[in-house]
Parts: sequence; structure tokens; C-alpha cells
Amino acid sequence: MSGIVGGGTPSKARSDYFEGNIPLMTVKDMKSRRPLATVFNITEEALSNSSAKLVPPDTVIIATRMGLGKVVRASFATAINQDLKALFPAEGVEKSFLEYWLMSISKKIEGLGTGTTVKGIRVSDVVSLPFSLPPVPEQRRIVEKIETLFARLDKGEEAVRQVQALLKRYRQSVLKAAVTGELTADWREANRDRLEHGSDLLSRILKTRRETWVGRGRYKEPAAPDTTGLAELPEGWVWASVDQLSSSDANSLCIGPFGSNLKVEDYRDRGVPLIFVRHIRSKIFRGHDAKFVNDKKAEELSSHRAYPGDLLITKMGDPPGDVCIYPDGLPIAIITADCIRFATSKAGVSREFVVAAMESRLVQTQIREISKGVAQQKVTLANFKKIAIPLPTFEEQKLIAAIRGEQLAKLEKLESWCETELVRSAALRQSILKQAFSGHLVPQDPSDEPASALLARIRAAAPANKTRKANI
Repeated sequence: MSGIVGGGTPSKARSDYFEGNIPLMTVKDMKSRRPLATVFNITEEALSNSSAKLVPPDTVIIATRMGLGKVVRASFATAINQDLKALFPAEGVEKSFLEYWLMSISKKIEGLGTGTTVKGIRVSDVVSLPFSLPPVPEQRRIVEKIETLFARLDKGEEAVRQVQALLKRYRQSVLKAAVTGELTADWREANRDRLEHGSDLLSRILKTRRETWVGRGRYKEPAAPDTTGLAELPEGWVWASVDQLSSSDANSLCIGPFGSNLKVEDYRDRGVPLIFVRHIRSKIFRGHDAKFVNDKKAEELSSHRAYPGDLLITKMGDPPGDVCIYPDGLPIAIITADCIRFATSKAGVSREFVVAAMESRLVQTQIREISKGVAQQKVTLANFKKIAIPLPTFEEQKLIAAIRGEQLAKLEKLESWCETELVRSAALRQSILKQAFSGHLVPQDPSDEPASALLARIRAAAPANKTRKANI
């Protein structure tokens, strides 16, 4: 390297620092190899009064904290924060060659990370890794070949992503048809004379809730939702709030424990499982990377228990509102801070139908409207309770859930195929890079300057490079 530059973040206490037009790159902006913009932009004063550093366009930037091993080159000048390093290759090392080499060892870079909560690496560990240096003309041939092969993979991935976009739209159309009554319109018409009205069902749900209430103090009737601006429902359907559809258990709607009530030191390798946001994100419960608490701690947190069949919702995210069912057969668990437990009434509420409603744009729009926060969007439990859910008869709820389940099962097979193809493409990229940096991707040319001569020139220029590093 002829230079390595680290960055920093201006004081967040000065909101005016973040009202400028100088891009400030963070790991959040490294979603593609060629970022087009940054989330944050800062002022000249912010740049001068902080350790953030401005680097020129087309600089190789690597993440050394958070998204370890990510590499980008922006087409614009940008400041970088403390989680990133800008790398300036020595003369005789092609910038694209360096970039692809870093991509080829991304897993190795991840493995170098240290730290408990957030893993980081020292950039010296990266630049000290063995680096096979071919002659400059061969570097260029390697880059050209990689880009030709990657371009083909790009086209294939783009086609797969177009299919994914279509499937996503189809999924929403299924959900919309489910929660607006379109899916069962013919069935409802054929059975209209014998169906219970939604208002009668809601009255029965609330009566059961009132009579079987298990909680402290006087029973408080749940509030009806504000339906201003919401769509008109089919005949026989009514709007109900999340609170109205919850069970008679006092903790049927609850969030995880706050701060000091559950610390990292409380975690154990076995015991009562904890439920985190990451377990809900996929919309199918996945208990990966499990953490536990002992029985004593679990008893202290008994008001945050989740039982099989409960709905689990994320109260934090971008946006919040991912939902899944805690599967039957799993043990009683404890939800953590950014999760919501929602136990539905057993007096005429299909949990599968409520999941469909929660995933639909109809409810997701409500969640976005009540979300608060800048860095992370959050939903309060009080606001979550007010969300409006369409309520058809129990029989129709079950029918909708069954039809939706069949349609989404077919959809999920196609979605799974798309994911498999993208994983296969990513593996092919790594295979191409492995061949490139082991000397097997392009033929060597005997007329090229020997790499030893190039390396000698780079070493001879090293003292000057060190001076340049201090001046960048």
C-alpha cells in the first residue's frame, strides 16, 4: 500500500453537522460494489472538526468493523467513518486487481475479526496477508477476464431478481385478496344466509375475554380501532383492534424486558430459551444462535413468556412488524426487548388469518405510520394495540388461511429456487476469484516484465509511500 486512511464520525450532538452536502460513507452504504449515494451528508465544519477523512472518487474502501470484508469503490469523493479504511495501492498494483483480491479473501477477513458484541479487524492484519503479485499486464488481463465472467453472472442474477420482484408482488396480491375478502367472495355469497355476522363474533370474543379475564385489578374493556381512512370491508366483516382480539391472559400482549432486567451476563448455554428479533425476521420462526436463561431468571421474567401458538412480532426494524407463529412443540420461552408477544383469543380468532392480516399492506401501512425513531424505527406496545384488523366469521377466517397457505406454499417453492440460484451464482463468483488469484484464470505471457522487477520497484518506492501516507 502507498497509503491507508481511517475515518471518523462528527459529533452527533451537533445536528447541523449532518445538514451539508459532503457524503459520509458508513457500512450501511456498502450494499453494492458501486454505491450511488450515502445515507448521511455532512458540512465542511463537521469534516474539519472531526476525524472523518475525505477520500477521492474511485478509492478502494474496506469495512474493518461491522460488515467485515465488504469492499466498495464510489464514483464520488466521500468522507469515511471510523468503521472504514481507504486503501491506496502502490504504483504497479492495479486498483481493480486489489479490489478483486480483497473480495476473494472476504471470508478470511471475517475470520480475522475479534470482539464480542461487534467484531472488528486491524487493517494491518489485512495488508499483511500474502498477496500474489503478477506483472501489471497480467493483472489487467485477470481483471478483464473477471469482469467478463462477472458480467454474465450479473445478467443471470438480474433475471432472478426480476422473478423475485414478481413473486413479491404476487405475494402481496394474495395477502390483499385474503384480507379484503376477494379470495372468498364467491364462497361468502353462496353461504351468506347461514354465516354469523362479524359484529356478533366480535361481541362474543369480547364477552369471553371479559368473563375469563386473568389479571390484576379491574377489567378494562379494550378500545375499538380508529378506522378513519381505512377501506370499506365486505358485508358481514368488521374492524377489530389488536387489543380486542387478544386473549384473556393479562400478558397476552406484552414486550420483552427492559435494560437491566435482562443482561448479557444472564445468558446461559442451556435452560429456558430467549426469543430475539433475528428469530422472527424470516417470518418463519428460526431458533438459530440460541441463548438461554436459568429457571430462576425465567421466573423473574414470567410476564414476558411466549407459548407455542403465540404470534411473535418485531417492534424494531426498517420497518418493524415482521410476524411469525411460535411453533407448537417448542418449550415456553422468554421474549427479549424488541419483540412483542400477541396471544390471540381462542373464542373465534384464527391465528393464521391474523398473521395474513399482519403481513398485508393494509396493516403494514398502519405500522409504518405509528413507527418512531431515526436510526431504528420502533413501535410502542400502546400503539400496536390500536392497529385495526379486518374480522370475518371464524369459518371464513379458517378458509382464507387454508387457501392462502396453499398459494403461498407454491410461491415459497419458487422463492426458494431463486435463493438457491443466487447462492449458486455467489459461489461461482468465489470460484472465479479463487482461480484468478491462484494463476489459473488467464494464461501468462513470457514477454511481460517479471513480477520480481515490479516488486523491487515497489519496495524501492516504499519510503516515499510512507511519507505520502502521512500526508493523505
